[in-house]
Amino acid sequence: MPDKAEKPGISISRRSFLKGVTTSTFATAVVPNVLIGTKNAFGAQTGSTRTSVQFNTKKEKNMKTAVSIVEDAFYINDEITYPGRFYQDHKIEGLLINTRMVQGIFDDRNPETVHLWEYPDTGEWDAERNTREFLAAMPVWRAHGVLAFTINLQGGSPEGYSKAQPWHNSGIESDGTLNPDYLSRLERIIDFADALGMVVILGYFYFGQDDRLADEDAVKRAVDNATGWLFDKGYTNVIVEVNNECNVRYSHEILQPQRVHELIERVKATTRNGSRFLVGTSYGGGRVPLENVVRSSDFLLVHGNGVSDPNRIIEMVQQTRQVPGYRPMPILFNEDDHFNFDKPLNNFVAAVSQYASWGYFDPGENDYCNGYQSVPVQWQLNTPRKLAFFQKARDITGFEG
Repeated sequence: MPDKAEKPGISISRRSFLKGVTTSTFATAVVPNVLIGTKNAFGAQTGSTRTSVQFNTKKEKNMKTAVSIVEDAFYINDEITYPGRFYQDHKIEGLLINTRMVQGIFDDRNPETVHLWEYPDTGEWDAERNTREFLAAMPVWRAHGVLAFTINLQGGSPEGYSKAQPWHNSGIESDGTLNPDYLSRLERIIDFADALGMVVILGYFYFGQDDRLADEDAVKRAVDNATGWLFDKGYTNVIVEVNNECNVRYSHEILQPQRVHELIERVKATTRNGSRFLVGTSYGGGRVPLENVVRSSDFLLVHGNGVSDPNRIIEMVQQTRQVPGYRPMPILFNEDDHFNFDKPLNNFVAAVSQYASWGYFDPGENDYCNGYQSVPVQWQLNTPRKLAFFQKARDITGFEG
């Protein structure tokens, strides 16, 4: 069935639904470090169904982009995402199409392993280069209708998939304080995402690196410090993922499934001027969230890794909505390593058919070419697989750049 037309008077190809974002923004060759624009109180409460962030702190930036949730839909600057858009008779407005780009602030502080990530043209690893190239690619992602990406303070496996993790990639120190070099790189990325009208899904912890924190008190301090930093910067375009795949190999019990809701509640309890950050956590591929997380979260993160049958994606969304404690709230896949974008039914299409957002995960091969997780990463649309995803995102969202 052909796509439905947008609502009368709304054409995503002719008009950005994000205030202050124009097509010239996407073509910007120089990545800015300072934002332009004005801000009062984005995302103010308009009723009992809206969950949003609002800032009035003295240190805040002049933010242009604010994310909020109304029931099961995402809004940016109080306007529903992808307004009026349908794809194959499925509603797209209110979704948050995203990509897993967790290595945007990656570094390796282990001198025994840092050589693994050398750029082929220089023979050296360069964390600043990695972030610069990440920033340069962001407008291209946005121009294809991708409104969000996941980035983590402790990254992800720089080999795509791995059990042992001898490298030291953590923006969090052993006592729960935050590393200023990681924060500097992260700040530039969140700032530019704000300028582009993009949402950042910020992950705090990653299994295999969480054991670099000394104890549970350090984990709690890290949560408080990271959330406090977001407040200090006045960010309105960030939602929080406490940890990536809470059911996978975490050393600290509070990061594991039975207790991770305590950290979700900790983020929610941290407020300024009556405002807080939207927060949830994710599970490994094919897993449905447990009741404690469903009851505590503002949105539900699920992963499609290992799910080769798109019908299982459909089933996962349906089962998630049946978990006790569920109420109308967004469901997001923010990691799925399945593709087949040329087929009528794939995991991407299956997710949106159930009104769930979908996120592309391309693990890569440590060759500065393939994928978006194996370091060093080529962040541009330089492979057929990457191009296929972004073209599919454009088809589904109706963006034309």
